[in-house]
Amino acid sequence: MDREQGELQFLGFFGIFKESFKIILTWRKIFSQITLVLILPLSFIFLAHMQISQLIFFKILVHQDTLEMTQVGTPKYDKLSDIISSEWTAFWLFKIAYFTFLLILSLLSTSAVVYTIACIYTAKPITFKKVMSVVPKVWKRLVVTFLWSYAVVVVYNIIAAVLFITLWTQAVYHVPALGFKIAILVVLIIIYSVGMLYITMVWHLASVVSVLEDFYGIKAMIKSKNLMKGNMRVAAAVFVVVGVCFVGIQFLYEFFVVLKCPLGVRIGMGIVCYLMLCKVMLFVLVVQTVLYFVCKSYHHENIDKSSLADHLEDYLGEYVRLKSKDVQMEQLEV
Repeated sequence: MDREQGELQFLGFFGIFKESFKIILTWRKIFSQITLVLILPLSFIFLAHMQISQLIFFKILVHQDTLEMTQVGTPKYDKLSDIISSEWTAFWLFKIAYFTFLLILSLLSTSAVVYTIACIYTAKPITFKKVMSVVPKVWKRLVVTFLWSYAVVVVYNIIAAVLFITLWTQAVYHVPALGFKIAILVVLIIIYSVGMLYITMVWHLASVVSVLEDFYGIKAMIKSKNLMKGNMRVAAAVFVVVGVCFVGIQFLYEFFVVLKCPLGVRIGMGIVCYLMLCKVMLFVLVVQTVLYFVCKSYHHENIDKSSLADHLEDYLGEYVRLKSKDVQMEQLEV
């Protein structure tokens, strides 16, 4: 990032994407190493989860259909019941293992990319060995932020579900026109999606805050929310494009790999989706970090490069959190 901090505030939608691509291409060696060690396994787990979950779930459905046609109390019925119980246990154990590894790798990847870009920003020498020695220490702060973000998502979904059921029930009984009911349903879905997009944006930016500032957990989310003020449209556009890429890759994988396509097509599309997902995941992590610097610049919060560089160096010894006085709230004169 060879731009001066004052220039970053002028980066719009295309500028953020261009800057992110430039960083990845300029420092392709270190990002390739991060991708190979962290993002490749993360992408593999994400796609493999779709395939394995589908296989287990289809087996459960087949056995349940057979169970419904079997006489209750017979040895065959009891055997099928035991098989179904075992399969459900395996299904949920697999889900728990999947989310555990997904969380660990995603937070480690975030730590690695954010720390790397911070080093690039401060012109500090950076090696893959340095990054990997720092990542476990930074990761602990991200866990707290993730737990708070996850709690917000759970509460949001509970509230949304209650409101959705209430409003939809009222619409069913009091609105006679089918077209109007469909319009209400569409509006509810749009409102819910906008809310989830906002939470996602806060969550991603809070992850960067947790690494580079003396905030984590709910405080990092509040800081993230404040930073996005004035850049909400740009941030939303960035995350919508990224989300479309994720959904597109997932759709292609579901259609060509999970479903029963010819073996050659499944292998080919599986490899394509895998490589595309790796690139998108890396790009998302770089974009969210660039967006952080853009938001800081927009609010005229100077990041002292020398102080930040000193603190980045502290990560290599005993873990010393980045002080807020070093990396934020030094107001620039406008």
